[in-house]
Amino acid sequence: MEQFAPGMSARVELTVTDADTAQALGSGDVPVLGTPRLLALAEAATVAATARQIPGGVTTVGSRAEIAHRAPTPVGRVVVAQATLTKVDGRKLFFEVVVQDRNAVVAEVTIERVVLDRQQFIERALD
Repeated sequence: MEQFAPGMSARVELTVTDADTAQALGSGDVPVLGTPRLLALAEAATVAATARQIPGGVTTVGSRAEIAHRAPTPVGRVVVAQATLTKVDGRKLFFEVVVQDRNAVVAEVTIERVVLDRQQFIERALD
């Protein structure tokens, strides 16, 4: 995948709302950023990192993720996810994502995505 090179990066940010909390997502009973929402934010950063280089008709899908959720983030706080493509192995893209708020590293996430034909993937999913 010559259009993708280690070092490609992007950042996305989120202001935590009640809808983003562990309570709302069913992943816990505390009113702080829930791990499922944290993962979605990290994945969004990986998608953004490749968005300008991805050819038409091609997409990436998440295939593996490992999350170290290190600090709680309350409602109202802004978190920033910075994704960096660290390795390309055939159709597999490997990313390191660091999520921070104003005080600390909130999480470190490794994500693997696979490059594939978008239409074929959708057709297979509908079979």
